[in-house]
Amino acid sequence: MTQPMLFSPLQIRGVRLKNRVVVAPMHQYSAVEGFASDWHLVNAGKYAQGGAGLVIMESTKVARNGCGTVGDTGLWNDGFIPNLARCAAFIKTHGAVAGLQLGHSGRKARLSRPWEGGKPLRGDEPEIFDWDGWELVAPSAVPHTEKSPTPRALSHNEVRDLAAKWGEAAARADAAGFDVLEIHGAHGYLIHQFLSPVANVRTDEYGGSELNRARFAIEVAEAVRAAWPADKPLFMRLSCEDDAGFGPDQSVRLAKLLKAQGVDVIDCSSGGTLGYSPMDGERSKKYGYQVPYAERIRKEADVMTMAVGHIVHADQAEAILQEGRADLTALAREIMYNPNWPMDAAQKLGADPNFDLVPPPYSYWLGKRARSAFEGRPSTWTAGIADRTTTKM
Repeated sequence: MTQPMLFSPLQIRGVRLKNRVVVAPMHQYSAVEGFASDWHLVNAGKYAQGGAGLVIMESTKVARNGCGTVGDTGLWNDGFIPNLARCAAFIKTHGAVAGLQLGHSGRKARLSRPWEGGKPLRGDEPEIFDWDGWELVAPSAVPHTEKSPTPRALSHNEVRDLAAKWGEAAARADAAGFDVLEIHGAHGYLIHQFLSPVANVRTDEYGGSELNRARFAIEVAEAVRAAWPADKPLFMRLSCEDDAGFGPDQSVRLAKLLKAQGVDVIDCSSGGTLGYSPMDGERSKKYGYQVPYAERIRKEADVMTMAVGHIVHADQAEAILQEGRADLTALAREIMYNPNWPMDAAQKLGADPNFDLVPPPYSYWLGKRARSAFEGRPSTWTAGIADRTTTKM
C-alpha cells in the first residue's frame, strides 16, 4: 500500500517532521506565575507519545502585560527557560518535534480563566502577581466588548519595543530547545488587534491603511526571524476570517508579506475580534470548516499552510493533504479527546502495522495484540461490543 500523505515526512528548512499530524497550541491556563508546570509536561508529553509529528505548546507570553489570565505561561525573562526546556526535551525524546507559540493578549488580558467565567479581574483575586505590571494595553483605547475595561493605547515607541520582545522571547525559545516557533497573530489578541480596523483606530504609521495595520505583524515576524535560527521553521497563525473587516483577501496579501520576512507556514484559523467565538457560529458546525482558508492562502500566496478546525477523522485529514488543500493538518479538541489519535489514524490508514509510531512500551504490547488471534477491534473503531462492524469515518 502506498504510504498515506498524513504519515509521510515533511522537511521544512532544517527540521524534518516524521508525519503531517500537528498538535495545535492550546491554552492550558495552568502555569504558576508564568512558569510551566508538571501539567504542561504531561499534557504535551502524552501527545508526543501518541505519535504526533509536531507538538506546539500553548501561547507563551512575550511580556508580563501580555498574559490573558493568571495561568498563562511566560517567556519574558530567562528564568522561564528551564521549565519549558524540560517539556521540549521530553517531546523530542519521544520522536516528535517540539514547537512553541509566542503571543500577547493585548486588550484581552487580565481575565479570569474561561472556566471561571473569563471575566475582567479586579486585582485582589487569588494567584494575582505583579498587578501593576499587568497593565491592559492595545493598539487603541477600544475595549474588546461593551462590558470590557478600556485598554491604554500603546505609544509608538512601545509598539516597537513589543516587536523587539518577540525577538527576545524567540531567542529564549531556541535556548529552551524548541525547533519550531509560531507567532500568534490570531483570535483577537494583540497582533490581530493591530490588523483589525475595528480594534485599531490609530492615526500613526501603525494604523489607518491595511498596510499600516499590518506593519506590527511584519515587524514582529522580522524581529523573530532575526533571532530565530535560520535552519528552524517559523509559523504564523492568522484569523483568516474574523467577521469584522479582516478576511481571506487581507490574509492572502498579508501571507505574501510574511513569507518575504521568512515565515514558512501560515496556520489558518478564524475569529476572535468580536465578543463571540467562531465556535458559536454556523460555520463551525461543519467538519473542516476552516480548511478553505488554508487552501486559498496556499494557492494564492504560494506559501505552505496548516489546516485546523474540526479535523476529526483519519480519512478526512488524509483527503485534505491529497487534495492539495494544506501541507499540514493540526488537531486540538479531537487530540485532547484522544491523545493517541496519530497512532489510531495510522492503523486505520494501514500506515503502521507494527506500531513503530509510538514508544516501545506501547508498540511492544499493542503490536503483540495486533498479531494475535484476538477477534475484536480497538474501541475507536466501534460504538461498543455489540457493534461488530467498522464504524463509518
